[in-house]
Amino acid sequence: MGLEAMTTTDSDYADDDPIVACTIRRDPDGFELLIEDMESVLGDKWGDLGFAEALMFFNQPDAQHLEFVAMAIDDQDEDNIAMLGEVISQARHHAIKVILIAEEVSPSALHQLLRKGADEFVPYPLPEGELAAAIERIQTPAPEAVATAPARKSAAGTKEGAVIVCHGLAGGTGSSTFAVNFAWELANSALTKKGETEPKVCLIDLDLQFGAIGTYLDLPRREAIYELLSDTESMDDDAFKQALLDFEGKLQVLTSPAEMLPLDIITSDDVQRLIAMARSHFDFVVIDMPSTLVAWSESILNTAHVYFALMELDMRSAQNTQRLKRALQAEDLPVEKLRYVLNRAPKSLDLNGKSRVKRLAESLDIRIEVLLPDGGRQVLHSCDHGQPLAMTAGKNPLRKEIAKLARSIFELGEQNVDEEAA
Repeated sequence: MGLEAMTTTDSDYADDDPIVACTIRRDPDGFELLIEDMESVLGDKWGDLGFAEALMFFNQPDAQHLEFVAMAIDDQDEDNIAMLGEVISQARHHAIKVILIAEEVSPSALHQLLRKGADEFVPYPLPEGELAAAIERIQTPAPEAVATAPARKSAAGTKEGAVIVCHGLAGGTGSSTFAVNFAWELANSALTKKGETEPKVCLIDLDLQFGAIGTYLDLPRREAIYELLSDTESMDDDAFKQALLDFEGKLQVLTSPAEMLPLDIITSDDVQRLIAMARSHFDFVVIDMPSTLVAWSESILNTAHVYFALMELDMRSAQNTQRLKRALQAEDLPVEKLRYVLNRAPKSLDLNGKSRVKRLAESLDIRIEVLLPDGGRQVLHSCDHGQPLAMTAGKNPLRKEIAKLARSIFELGEQNVDEEAA
């Protein structure tokens, strides 16, 4: 069905059987599966347009019954990203919903188009039944529009959780392993004393490219993560909670996205909104950072209550620590927030190793506050099986040290709460 059918003035279309949707695509012969699904769902009540034709059609009388458009794009359309954005903007201006059908489109291009106001995103080739589900979602009335039985929204958060950041200063220093086990021990930190309420803990993976939190907890990476990060301005309590995954009923996890994304796909404002939302619902928010410094690293550092910087006893860690300190000091950022954690630290009886640790701290003019022992092969086994050390090797020395640290952080938080109440 082409433009001629959609612009006809025949009364059969105008009154009896109006056009309610249309596809928009560059190539009239492309996206055949989309055409098949449109015919299956809508029969003859839809049409097909090019991008430029769509901009003209939105202003015609025949478009008054249009409920949504399915805009199909691939990597070749990225050169015309401005026109695609204009199509979405004009559709929104005329109160027409937009379903974005994308094949091999870069994350940055998708991000721009979703920012323009696309209502739904569906990958191509279309999963079975996904187009019909997307149409149903955009046609579902908003909660405030349902007078007889308003939908119940999740309660807004009332907490002011502490933000704890884990940042590896070099590759392989164990930041993600530490974050996973620390968050798990924190979630269980109240079990050692009777009468204490278990803290609510959220673990967020902000390493958008190589995040391993989902792997280390055997959790799936879902499209909901990308949708949440792409439009934090419209994020509400429901959207945030739906993006989280539960681990063993004790830990809520926001994994990294399913696809590898540019680190600058989110801004400082996006990060601040995400952290503010998480803090309002949880007592502790543990964030695993990428090792790379990005534009929004400053926001994380300023927001963090505790910023763990993980390093090892080697030259690369020493050099990176020194460079990080200089970078933060040059920008007048709170470098004093960094709490240095030495992973795979020498054993207590290794006097030569302990001497090296002391010299490292003195040469960098830092204080290494936490020494984590080498957990050995049990750590790799735990990560590969998607479980914290506490569940696979409870007596592991690394697990014991992380549990002690988590307990001390929990008790510090309890002390601060008591002081504020007094």
